[in-house]
Amino acid sequence: MVFIETRKIQQTGGSTYIVSLPKRWAERAGITTGSQVTLQPQQDGTLNIAAEGTSRTQKKKNIIDVNGCVGDDLVRLLIAAYISGSDMIELRASRIQVDQKKIIRSLCHKLIGPEIIEETANSVLIQDLLNPSEVSIKKSVRRMFLIANSMLNDAMQALKDHDLDLALDVIERDDEVDRLYLLISKQFRTVLRGSRLPDTSETTIDEYHDLRLSASSLERIADHALKIAKTAATLDTPIPEDTMELIESSCTTSSAMVEDAIDALYNQNTDLANQVIEKVDGTKTRINELNASLLDLNSPEAIVALGTVADSIDRIGEYGANIAEFAINLSMAMAQNK
Repeated sequence: MVFIETRKIQQTGGSTYIVSLPKRWAERAGITTGSQVTLQPQQDGTLNIAAEGTSRTQKKKNIIDVNGCVGDDLVRLLIAAYISGSDMIELRASRIQVDQKKIIRSLCHKLIGPEIIEETANSVLIQDLLNPSEVSIKKSVRRMFLIANSMLNDAMQALKDHDLDLALDVIERDDEVDRLYLLISKQFRTVLRGSRLPDTSETTIDEYHDLRLSASSLERIADHALKIAKTAATLDTPIPEDTMELIESSCTTSSAMVEDAIDALYNQNTDLANQVIEKVDGTKTRINELNASLLDLNSPEAIVALGTVADSIDRIGEYGANIAEFAINLSMAMAQNK
């Protein structure tokens, strides 16, 4: 149960304001006479008070029984432990199987921070070595956008040129987007629990919320770029020039919507955000024209494959509109906080 206590501000020395700390909180935090606390002003006007050194010295350890847990079940379990903010994850079993260890090692390589520091026949100890002072959610979301955008552009180029090598390169880049998305999800949960991150004095909880939602849309955009790249890697049928022009023009429109939406989000530009949302109907009209043109192709394989491409381009535009809505929501929230 959370107890809310009030304290009266007093003045000492003519110019210094002082306030007493709740005794129960001080005892729980290990604060005694002579202890130091850190004070971190927040953008919303609140003040974060914490016992000095507690943010990283008190390690959170999660012990997990993985007996009989294999395949995707194990992957989901490890990701959940990572997102929960555990500094240490200890996996235990009567005997950890070779396939389990392969999954554990592979996932540690795909996540930002976790490293295996100890391994025995019946346990694996994972420690998060990430230094939070080197991470900013704003930079992470921006990085997600840049990677997803480059994936989409290169996937379209691979489709146009039948470039297998470029298509495979796009597929490989999807892992980096997933890594950033999971890191952002972890950061957001950390902030929700009241923990301090290096940019919390410059980033409000409203910004964290809408950046986290935008990261989810960017992760989906990267997934659709991945789909297009897979089509480029497997489609053997030549694409007619007029059909390719429709595909490219549709993709350019959707890509521009996402770029403008991100710009609106970071600059809290509601006019630009509304412009993005207003383009949705026009984009769908163009996609309908593209789908109709695909029916004239002679290859059923190409009709199905390029139909998937058209659907991905359509979804990308919709995700851009979603980010634009988050930008409007954030703009309103920030205006109220001023």
